[in-house]
Amino acid sequence: MPPVFRALCIAACAAMTNLSAAHAQTWRFDDAAYISCREAQAMQPPQRRSLAIFLGEHAARHHGVRLPEGDQGGHLAMLVRGGCTLSPDSHLFAVIDRAILAERDKLAKR
Repeated sequence: MPPVFRALCIAACAAMTNLSAAHAQTWRFDDAAYISCREAQAMQPPQRRSLAIFLGEHAARHHGVRLPEGDQGGHLAMLVRGGCTLSPDSHLFAVIDRAILAERDKLAKR
């Protein structure tokens, strides 16, 4: 591997690591809302989970419900997973919002 290419790869990996660490700690809605399912799938699991919870809490507040835990939360997660499988280029926020909207009658109110 040429030294210049190797140096570029190392720099790119370092930049991605810093970006991942920054996003794992905090999310801005303006940035998070436009991440596609495909981009979210490329993230590390803890980072993807924090993004999904952040977007889910935002959508749940908008619809006046609470994010469920346990089996009901797992069901909601399966709806999101199915939506992202069917349409990987759609925005993750749109898929999460639609899943919450579909289950709104079964979720606890705020």
